[in-house]
Amino acid sequence: MLNTQQILQNRYQLQHRCGRTSTGRQTWLATDQQTQEEVIIKLLAFSPQMAWEELKLFEREAQVLQALNHPRIPRYRDYFSLDKSVGDGLHWLGLVQDYIPGESLQDLLDKKYHFTESQVQKIAQNVLKILIYLHELSPPVLHRDIKPSNLILDRSEHLYLVDFGAVQAQATVTGVTFTVVGTSGYAPLEQFWGRAVAASDLYALGATLIHLLTNTAPADLPQKDSRIQFADRVSVNRNFVQWIEQLTEMSLEKRLSTARDALSSLKRGKIRPVKAQNNQPQRSLIQKLNKPFYSRISVYKTPNRLDIYFPPKGFGKLFQIEMGFLHLFIIYFVWNLLFSVFPSLSLTNPSIFGLICSILFTSSCLWIFFLIDEKTWVEFDHREFRIIRKSRGFQYRLESGSLNNIIGVFMEKKQSKYEIIIRTQFQTHRIGEVFVAEECAWLTQEIQDWLYPILFC
Repeated sequence: MLNTQQILQNRYQLQHRCGRTSTGRQTWLATDQQTQEEVIIKLLAFSPQMAWEELKLFEREAQVLQALNHPRIPRYRDYFSLDKSVGDGLHWLGLVQDYIPGESLQDLLDKKYHFTESQVQKIAQNVLKILIYLHELSPPVLHRDIKPSNLILDRSEHLYLVDFGAVQAQATVTGVTFTVVGTSGYAPLEQFWGRAVAASDLYALGATLIHLLTNTAPADLPQKDSRIQFADRVSVNRNFVQWIEQLTEMSLEKRLSTARDALSSLKRGKIRPVKAQNNQPQRSLIQKLNKPFYSRISVYKTPNRLDIYFPPKGFGKLFQIEMGFLHLFIIYFVWNLLFSVFPSLSLTNPSIFGLICSILFTSSCLWIFFLIDEKTWVEFDHREFRIIRKSRGFQYRLESGSLNNIIGVFMEKKQSKYEIIIRTQFQTHRIGEVFVAEECAWLTQEIQDWLYPILFC
């Protein structure tokens, strides 16, 4: 166990722990003994139970921060690993950043601090300036977790954007999500589908501004047509309200698309309708996955319907069954051949043996028929999805749900295999099959591609 006053890497002396999560993450305030400056150390325990996606996100945060250089983003300092002897039997990875003394906006909200309209506008402008820097890098960098707790006001009232644990370099997007990143109420729906764009950070900023103006978390505010309803709870300039409403449009076509445009619009104080470019929604750079050559899954798509057929689970064993039949026929053939050459081998009647073989063959055929007769479909239309199983002449619905309640479609690792998860506002639906990674990623993307324009465009 890591303890207060413990020294890591012969350099960083731990002062006190700032936070910890269930996934084995810890955040410490420490002193850099070489410079006598306070630093923040984020630690991740590397254990066999840890999902590899957590490691990937942690390493990505370190890589991206190392390349950033902005006065309002805590500076990257170091990245290291601890062996088991230091980490109480676990390997630990450590990321060191500048410490920003101050309070987060969430801390101020918790203290019932009331933000004025001018303060909120100033916060909006400062965050947009940071986002202009991030989004105009090549490739663009998306923060993906803007919220009051990740915005720090220092003693000089300078605003800092912290915690890049969900950061994404947009060129790495594949369109298939393993780990859900972002915070409910602040992250737009497209982000939970692995399709975040620059405008996704703008939505999170808009939701944050709503929280500051209303002193109510966006998830606790009413919604109408997927839009956060807050205008009746604030007394601020109508143009500012409309500007925030453009940031928090659920449709990407209607949302302000870039931080630079958003800042320019805010400074003008006049809101202009957002014009869709070529009537096409914004899309992230998504790598299209091809169906693996070995997959026996069938996908049928039209604009109004998506049908997915899964071969029977026992289908892969048919080869072994066929080989068993072949051995049986060989034995029967050899027996009859010996009887015809050596009639004295009449101790056992071959017709009885043949009858036995026929019975075994017929029963096995019936068993195979019932085995391969069990079929599974997943059906989507514009109203709902259905997971259906057909077996022995009977059809029954395993699970179903409304498309309007879908939050996302994800891959989930289950030991060495993968599952497809359909997550709604009320429950989690599992397709009920296990796949290898490539097949699962391809099928997840097929479902996402069909659903995405229906839900967001």
